[in-house]
Amino acid sequence: MLGKQLIQAASGSAAAGDALYVDDVFSTYLAVGAGGQTITNGIDLATEGGMVWSKARAVGAGYGLHDTERGVNKFLSTNSNNPQIDVSGNTSFHTLSSFNTDGFTTGNDGGYGVIDLNGYGNYVHWSFRKAPGFFDVCQWVGNSVSGRQIAHNLGSVPGFIIVKSYVPGTGGTGWMCYHRSLGNTKSIRLDQSNAVLGPTAAYWNNTDPTSTHFTVGNNEDINSNAAGRSYVAYVFAHDDASFGTDGDESIIKCGSFAGNGSTTAGPIINLGFEPQWLMVKRVDSNESSLSAYHSWVIQDSMRGLNAPPYTSASGYNNLLFANLSVAEGKRGNGTGTPSTQTQFLITPTGFTVQSGATEFNRNNGTYIYMAIRRPHKPPEAATEVFKPTLLANGVTSIGFVPDLNIAKWPSGSQSWFWTDRLRGGAQNLNSDLTNVEALGYTIAYDKATNSISGGTYGGLHANYTFKRAPGFMDVVAYSGNGSQDRQINHALGSSAPGMVIVKSRTNTQNWAVWHEGGDFDSSEHRHGFLNHTYDFNNYGYFNNAVNQSTYFTKSIFTVRTVINTNGQNYIAYLFATLSGVSKVGSFTGTGNAINVDCGFSAGARFILIKRADSTGDWYVYDTARGIVSGNDPYIFINTNSQEVTNTDYIDPLSSGFTVTSSAPTGLNASGGTYIFLAIA
Repeated sequence: MLGKQLIQAASGSAAAGDALYVDDVFSTYLAVGAGGQTITNGIDLATEGGMVWSKARAVGAGYGLHDTERGVNKFLSTNSNNPQIDVSGNTSFHTLSSFNTDGFTTGNDGGYGVIDLNGYGNYVHWSFRKAPGFFDVCQWVGNSVSGRQIAHNLGSVPGFIIVKSYVPGTGGTGWMCYHRSLGNTKSIRLDQSNAVLGPTAAYWNNTDPTSTHFTVGNNEDINSNAAGRSYVAYVFAHDDASFGTDGDESIIKCGSFAGNGSTTAGPIINLGFEPQWLMVKRVDSNESSLSAYHSWVIQDSMRGLNAPPYTSASGYNNLLFANLSVAEGKRGNGTGTPSTQTQFLITPTGFTVQSGATEFNRNNGTYIYMAIRRPHKPPEAATEVFKPTLLANGVTSIGFVPDLNIAKWPSGSQSWFWTDRLRGGAQNLNSDLTNVEALGYTIAYDKATNSISGGTYGGLHANYTFKRAPGFMDVVAYSGNGSQDRQINHALGSSAPGMVIVKSRTNTQNWAVWHEGGDFDSSEHRHGFLNHTYDFNNYGYFNNAVNQSTYFTKSIFTVRTVINTNGQNYIAYLFATLSGVSKVGSFTGTGNAINVDCGFSAGARFILIKRADSTGDWYVYDTARGIVSGNDPYIFINTNSQEVTNTDYIDPLSSGFTVTSSAPTGLNASGGTYIFLAIA
């Protein structure tokens, strides 16, 4: 190993049975260092086949595309019309050395042209596994026959096809693309910023692709008969709803949208899912003087794909362009002036645009895209999605890609710090305060690693790191529209939320909490505040109907105007009960020891408890600081106070946790109602 592997991608091994998830077929993996790294991302490339698309992020180096059809030692660059480079036998110039059953191994030169890999710094690797309904790789040798059919194995109609002559004869060797939104008479070059080409039958023979084949014309970039001219095609599906637990979810969509030039109300694209990867290209030629800016823009959630609003100029340095070898950078082909209105921003059901720039959202501009769904595989163990730690200054490995981080210095009187990936990873909210989000001190994850970094205050920090996952936990950003009983989409999928926490990002306001156990007297469904000791009651933040089944479902949660004010922006954290992983529940105090059965097998590693029928603090316990038979430290999540270490109010229980008879009324008053969130 010449370099240290620093991050695992948001992927996993194949699920039991026939269920297939995006986690099994696609990965974005960020790595740092020299070559010779074994990249473990859970994608079976050795058995199933596929393609790895790589780029050195920090320097002006070309892309490298390796696929299992041409072989590991041969790569193409999307930023160049050159033929493939074959590095077989050249041990000093290897880019990939093997495709593995759980990823791949890089060679000595991952920089695609410069052997000094140590100078290249950060890398991004996108892995696409062959799978019906998602992706395939095809090869053929040209024969100049118009109407030639090329077989593929998608089992559904392709949405996007990329064709490249990789062993050319004479003539052109451009990257020619079919996109369903352009139709069968047009093509567009992946290696250029130019507008769409055509119409002509020379590209696709004026024939739509089918679920078994696509058709090529006699264009030399697609089907020439020049000596030795060989072709490879990367074939991407569109909206094939055959993935997920029930086999009814799509994981990739290819479409188009029309720009409107607005920086505040740009196009909203509904995919039906939240994307983790986007590639967008302007295809019309209305502004030929700006065509150099019409590059193929690529964003992904690992490098930064945020929810609106997102206004940090420094956060817009993560754009890559498939047709350019430039380093990761800003709009304008990586070299322009940063802007606060340039990125594509994700929503729970797609993405939106906050820009009037030509490459994003010019008025009357035409744009095509390909979008890939965020990970949606349910966890099998709580360790896949949650980790409590005592964190000192430095870096601690988490073992998964984090989406939410909550931290507190237990021995000091500092606030709690909440950071999450959707808001950019650096904006803080404080659960003991009502203030708006702000940059500043934080213990947060590094978006380029699967680690979290310690802060600047002395001492150890209690740190709770969560990963979004179906049935367990979700994070949703939304902008208020002023309506009453507004339904907001979420991605818990298999479960309705049992607990919803909402905080305004832009307005000084309480942390609103809805909990399914808050309806302690069956007269009205109640809610409370994470930053207060108040009892649960009808405060007007959520609907107060007794029957909440229509307001909190597997796909939506409902908010009232107080947390849906027009023009204000909000973040919501949703938690659900998932067997063996998490429990959202309630219990009635007795004054005696109470065993709270959460359905766990090895006890709870995290417990949050609040009395609902009366005033009381929000107690936080965790195994990093200790849940033992003796004294157990607790902190109040609603205050900045130091932890208390000399009490024994909680004991371990294999199925959950025990509230002891010595616990105060805030935890165990006879007849009191208590709500909790526990994680195994």
